[in-house]
Amino acid sequence: MNSIEQAYDDTPQYEWDRLERHRVEYGVTMRALADHLPPAPAKIADIGGSVGRYAIELTRQGYEVTLVDIAEKCLDFARHKADEAGVALAGIVKADARDLSALGDDTFDAVLLMGPLYHLLEHSHRLASILEARRILREGGRVFATFISRFCMVQCAAAFRVPYICDFRDELETILTTGVYRHSESSGTFPDAWFAHPDEILPLMAEAAFRRVDMFSCEPLAYCLEEGINKAPDDLHKQWIDLLYRLSREPSLMGGGGHLLYVGTKSE
Repeated sequence: MNSIEQAYDDTPQYEWDRLERHRVEYGVTMRALADHLPPAPAKIADIGGSVGRYAIELTRQGYEVTLVDIAEKCLDFARHKADEAGVALAGIVKADARDLSALGDDTFDAVLLMGPLYHLLEHSHRLASILEARRILREGGRVFATFISRFCMVQCAAAFRVPYICDFRDELETILTTGVYRHSESSGTFPDAWFAHPDEILPLMAEAAFRRVDMFSCEPLAYCLEEGINKAPDDLHKQWIDLLYRLSREPSLMGGGGHLLYVGTKSE
C-alpha cells in the first residue's frame, strides 16, 4: 500500500467532512460543473473521487457516475453514503489514476480528475494520469482537473500557523521553487503533494492534447478566510458563492485561492 492510499484509507470520515469545512470550494466547483458538464444522464468517471461527495450529488442530479479511487476504505465509505442518500452509483472501482485499464476507451462523456494530480510528484506520473483520463473520454468530452495552488501554504501559515515560515523555511522554499511537499509529522498531516503554479497548468494539459475551455480559482480571495461564509444563513451564503464564482475566472486571482479547476475538451 503506498503512502497516499494509506493516508486516505485512514481518514474517510475526515474526507467526507472536508467539504463541509470548505463550502466555498464545493460551491464554486459545483457551479463550474453545472456550467460545463453535458446534460444528464451523461456518463461521468470521477477519478480519485475519494468518499464520493461529488459522485453522489451528481448521481442525485441524474448522471451515471462511476467512482474510482485508490483507497478501498474511502470507496466502502462512499457505498455507505450512497445507500444513505438512496442513490446507486453506476460503478465503484479501485484503481490508480495512472492505470485505468479497468475502464474502456472512449467510454465517458466527462471525467473528473479532481484529486489525483496534486499527489503525483513526478511530471511523468501526472501526464500518465491525464492521458488515461483522455483515453477513457469520448471525442469532444470534457475533463475537469483540480490543482492545489503553489501559494496555499503561505496562506495557511498566515491564517493558522504564523511561525511556519521560520520553523520550516527550507520546506517552504522547496514548495515555492518546485511545488513539491514531502509529508513530515512535524510540519503537518497532509500527504506528499505537488502544488501547481497557475502558469504550469495549461502547458501540462496541452501536452495531453486537451484544449482549454475555462479555468477557475475555487476560493478566490477567500481561502483560509471562509469560516464566516460557512456559518452564514443559506441566502447570504448563496450570495457569497454568487460573488466568488463571478470572481473565480479573474486571471489576477488564480494563484490566490487554495484550488484551481481546469476545464478542457478532448480534441483530435
